[in-house]
Amino acid sequence: MTNPAEHAIAVDRLTKRYGSLLAVDGVSFTVRKGEVFSFLGPNGAGKTTTVEIIVTIRKPTSGSVRVLGMDVTKKKYGIVPRIGVLPQSFNSYDRLTVRETLQYYSRLFSCRNPDIDGLIDLVNLKDKAGEYYKNLSGGLRQRLGIAIALVNNPEVVFLDEPTTGLDPRARREVWDVLQGLKQKGKTVFLTTHYMEEAELLADTVAIISKGKLIAMGSPRELIESNANYLALTLQVADDTAFGALSKMGFAPVRTPPNTLTVRVKDANEVQKILASLKDAGTPLLGLDVRKPNLEEVFLKLTGEAPRESPAAERTTT
Repeated sequence: MTNPAEHAIAVDRLTKRYGSLLAVDGVSFTVRKGEVFSFLGPNGAGKTTTVEIIVTIRKPTSGSVRVLGMDVTKKKYGIVPRIGVLPQSFNSYDRLTVRETLQYYSRLFSCRNPDIDGLIDLVNLKDKAGEYYKNLSGGLRQRLGIAIALVNNPEVVFLDEPTTGLDPRARREVWDVLQGLKQKGKTVFLTTHYMEEAELLADTVAIISKGKLIAMGSPRELIESNANYLALTLQVADDTAFGALSKMGFAPVRTPPNTLTVRVKDANEVQKILASLKDAGTPLLGLDVRKPNLEEVFLKLTGEAPRESPAAERTTT
């Protein structure tokens, strides 16, 4: 049981209704100070509505939300200066340099003595400080967006899908920045559709579906409690392995051209399968055994796949 003083965010029985639509249905959770909290959910699950209430953009229908000990419905002007927000649709002015952009936003937010150089260093843009925004790649723009969200030195930072559309290298560069925020003691509230991102970065993951919070815990806890199996993948030369696995009571999934995947309970079951295939003279070209990941947990709990996989989307370098 955590002390309320340790909570950066406390959401209690939060409900938001739009006419007959119940967008958020009795959601409760807390976010500890200094942790990375990842909020996951399919499109239309109530994720964005919940976040907009927390950052004081919308008002709840019922329930309570407190940020840094303050009620979001009563203390908006006390909360806003102490949080930072990077929306998914972040954009800036083409003809401002990186440094000028941060200076502009620091004045816009009435920041006193902003550490512009420190922010540029934090997001690894020192070599791009004089570059116009219009000339920055997608990854560099996102890093600048994070710096803008930090320009008022907030205690809690809300980042809405900060790596969407980035190529793998740019995504990992943003991850390095996010890990740096945690090391500086910032509380990071992260929404993402990338399960790998949440699994790597988050101390706590909460999953919302159809307006209800359906699971919460560390990535390891969620995986161990919801996906207690191993995935055995076999590279096969012909169809004999499929028949042999079926006779053993497994339900192999065939992936063209020559791959079979089965779920097994443990390493002992893997050994039994391999021994049986060997005794039957079934040829194997290769194999792989892995533990389930957060994406499989998400799919199991929500019945939906994440919006898109990194490999399928258009990348920006």
